[in-house]
Amino acid sequence: MRLFLTIATIFITSHVVAQKVYSVEYASQADIKVFVVKYESQTDLSVFKVDYSSQAGKNDGRWFFVEYASQADKRIFFTEYASQADILIYFTEYASQAKWKKKEKIHLFY
Repeated sequence: MRLFLTIATIFITSHVVAQKVYSVEYASQADIKVFVVKYESQTDLSVFKVDYSSQAGKNDGRWFFVEYASQADKRIFFTEYASQADILIYFTEYASQAKWKKKEKIHLFY
């Protein structure tokens, strides 16, 4: 029964639009490597951290950070340098500011 639930969870979460994220410790564990920029004008995606999983968006920049990797749609790693990242993000103060600035990288979160 436990194996069935694990397989079902993996199958279901692999088809969900990713906005529930988990921050991993090592780059090799990540689905996507991200770098946080200082200015919104430098970003690919402006991100707003929501308080509840039910508020997580559908690939629109509203992220919910889950407690366990198994709960996440995507595992991310925060890089030290922009050149190491797949995507550049900026954390916004308001949910209305969360959005893709450069749509050519939107596929990374599907």
